[in-house]
Amino acid sequence: MIRLAAAAPLLLLAACSGQPDDRLPGGEDTRPYAGIAEADTLRFTGTEPFWGGQLRGTALLFSTVDDPDGRTITVTRFAGRGGASWSGELDGAPFTLLASEGSCSDGMSDRTYPFSVTVQRGEQMLSGCGWTEARPFTGAPAP
Repeated sequence: MIRLAAAAPLLLLAACSGQPDDRLPGGEDTRPYAGIAEADTLRFTGTEPFWGGQLRGTALLFSTVDDPDGRTITVTRFAGRGGASWSGELDGAPFTLLASEGSCSDGMSDRTYPFSVTVQRGEQMLSGCGWTEARPFTGAPAP
């Protein structure tokens, strides 16, 4: 049983090598994700706890209920095949925001957003939604 458990990661790795990429986001397309242009401003929001912010270029503003004015950090962009991520540091802890294609609901309004957003702030993981001017949300505007 121990040998099988030790061999499992190697079997998974072998199963992945040499296989077609058509089951991965983007299929055979190897170009970096372009659904959010580097010049776009990505706005994002989440609930429970409430959080949000925006990013443009290398500047990301992140706010919470406890810090409504938010903090701006410098981030580095990585465009993968099915989305983009931005990484930096907030209050001495790693901070990563990932935005990917997908209809998203904030669960609090009748809005539908074009991007699902995940934030990892230190050990905390948050899920929310995002939009840009080029790819806006649909539904009621903010009150």
